[in-house]
Amino acid sequence: MNYLAHIYLSGATPEMMVGGLLGDFVKGPLTGQLPQRIEQGIALHRKIDVFVDQQPEIRGALCRFQTPYRRFAGIYLDICFDHFLAKHWKAFHQQSLEDFCVKFYEHLRNFDELLPPRALHFSKVAPVVHWLESYAEFENLELMLQRIGQRFKKQVPLHHGFFILQRDYATLESEFLLTFPQFVAFADSQRQNLQGTIHSDQEAG
Repeated sequence: MNYLAHIYLSGATPEMMVGGLLGDFVKGPLTGQLPQRIEQGIALHRKIDVFVDQQPEIRGALCRFQTPYRRFAGIYLDICFDHFLAKHWKAFHQQSLEDFCVKFYEHLRNFDELLPPRALHFSKVAPVVHWLESYAEFENLELMLQRIGQRFKKQVPLHHGFFILQRDYATLESEFLLTFPQFVAFADSQRQNLQGTIHSDQEAG
């Protein structure tokens, strides 16, 4: 899962949504340096990643990426699933994609002073370029892949593998529509568990 999916799966609490994004930027143990709900969102992000990687449909999709692209198959699949979520957004959320994204950008800006550098860059740039909304247009993924490849210490031409997403588009879309409701159900159950943990901590305090 990539940015849009993780934010969506984090639920409606602003801090949890911010944590859902920060799961891609914050590594290592969660030690209370961030607000509790943000750390809960990061923890949920990590649980979702583990759950997604265990699904046979996802494993099968990853195996279709041939060498030399298989090493980066997870990246291709992540951004492609964000595209499908944006494409089928009305099936998963009552609010429009545009309104959802604008509201999230506002939530994120409220925590700018807590964000690591790359996340702060996202916070400043995303509203200007409509970063999350742009996943709805499949053609945009090629440029996204090129930019992701430029972040490696040694640049990787990830966009050269865009043809695989084009070739397998229908199959990948079917796999998304089959698996994403499972991811939603898993995330819902995990959020309930985390919510219970928060309430228990508050009662103990």
